[in-house]
Amino acid sequence: MLDPSQNPEPLTVAALYRFAHFSDPTALREPLLAVCEAGGIRGTLLLAKEGINGTIAGPKDGIAQVLTHIRSLPDCAALDVKYAQTDVMPFGRMKVRVKQEIVTMRQGNLDPARQAGIYVDPQDWNALIADPDTVVIDTRNVYEVSIGTFEGAVDPGTRSFREFPAWFDAFSAELAAQGRSPKIAMFCTGGIRCEKSTAYARVQGLGDVYHLNGGILRYLEEVPEEQSLWHGECFVFDDRVSVGHGLQPGTHSLCQSCGAAFPQDAAHDCGNRSGVKRGELLP
Repeated sequence: MLDPSQNPEPLTVAALYRFAHFSDPTALREPLLAVCEAGGIRGTLLLAKEGINGTIAGPKDGIAQVLTHIRSLPDCAALDVKYAQTDVMPFGRMKVRVKQEIVTMRQGNLDPARQAGIYVDPQDWNALIADPDTVVIDTRNVYEVSIGTFEGAVDPGTRSFREFPAWFDAFSAELAAQGRSPKIAMFCTGGIRCEKSTAYARVQGLGDVYHLNGGILRYLEEVPEEQSLWHGECFVFDDRVSVGHGLQPGTHSLCQSCGAAFPQDAAHDCGNRSGVKRGELLP
């Protein structure tokens, strides 16, 4: 087993997900964990009947071995991956967990692989959200939105993704009461919540629904800062806390008491303003 802390080279961080159809995700756990440990990889991977999700970090070759293994799984050849570099290992250990959902929404038998909205690549995102007939929705949680979001985006004010369907039902009813039927453009960190939230919107009867392909991370990676409509930094669920344009390490720290992200050069008055505890931070 390799020890990533002994590797002098920069470590690769891979944020990945894939909505797939796993008949027995439990049977996939041990072989996947073994490949991760053999390559000196740390992080968290979630397996469920609906697919795989997670972020891992380690030596470049070890990451490549894990991704090759995942792409060999059913429906995973087109696995979505966003890469970044770091000099410090952002995870303490490797975890592979079997869950009911790879991102928890609790809305029954949604099938994002088939029901998700229209994918919009980062290069085309600015034109879509600048259209006055488009309502832009940030599907992330309040503690994520607080440190960065897209210009003009609606903040649902949710503390967990489980709250999003109820918020969206009320919001879409309000649009209907106003006689409005705008285009709906949703975004999230890496794309996974966008796929599920747009699938939910389409099941509710909305047809003109779009989402940012690859999420904020791909946008920050591919769109030059001088052309960007993103303001602030993007919260990530590891010890980096946040990233900026080019996926460079951000300038935020995380309060170990209240879970709030705050600028490293600013004093933090802990008051649980995010509404969650450190251990409850989930997509």
